[in-house]
Amino acid sequence: MGKEVLSEETIEVLRNPPLQDAARTITDGLRSHRTLLIIGNCRVDYQGRASSKLKPGDRMVIIKRDGSVLVHRPTGYDPVNWQPPGCKLQAYTEKGNLIVRAVRERPRETITIQFNKLYLLTSMALIDRGEFSLYASEEDMQRAVLLHPDLIEEGFKPITYEKKVEPGFIDVYGMDRDGRLVIVEIKRGTAGREAVLQLAKYIGSVKGEVNREVRGILAAPQLAKGAQKMLITLGLEYKRLDPKRCAELLRRSSVRKISEFL
Repeated sequence: MGKEVLSEETIEVLRNPPLQDAARTITDGLRSHRTLLIIGNCRVDYQGRASSKLKPGDRMVIIKRDGSVLVHRPTGYDPVNWQPPGCKLQAYTEKGNLIVRAVRERPRETITIQFNKLYLLTSMALIDRGEFSLYASEEDMQRAVLLHPDLIEEGFKPITYEKKVEPGFIDVYGMDRDGRLVIVEIKRGTAGREAVLQLAKYIGSVKGEVNREVRGILAAPQLAKGAQKMLITLGLEYKRLDPKRCAELLRRSSVRKISEFL
């Protein structure tokens, strides 16, 4: 057995601990609302709205300070068993095994994790006050433009989206205030020469089908080196489109189908 205290206030690590020592450490951690990582060979029994049994194997069990419990196998990102926040937890030894039990009151569900061997036990006082920000994907940015066409320019009116042309699909196809057709190519990240050439191909394809002026606008947070010069050379335009701004607009908008705005 090895015990390593990196900081008594922050993290305690036990390597190959005796099961009784582990039970005491887990119990202390639960009382102190610490985050626990338990790695070892275990079996898992679930009783609740259904029932299941997971035969012995090497697994990782995470117990979070809010009472959440996750049982992970060595592969895959989804837990094989789990309990939501607010569970009642206990740890003890029985017949030479370490038992960790998580009970959810409503609906009544119980997970019993039985370890016959532990490789690693970590008790951590983790602090996370960071704000989570998820900005828009390209699909979200497209939706924001359709709901708020003035993100491109005042007077812009979308006609359709994902319009099929020979080189691919046009993100947003519309008309400006002067009646000219407008093709908008949206990029979530830095738009480079490839994006410019892609837009130029769309313009060429549409011009071959219509007898009118067609504008091309590359909408992205920023341009890569050389992209601005290529846009000017090809007679195309750039509009700065911020994913964060798009995400904010979508949050404020009521949930409606894109087709309602076309």
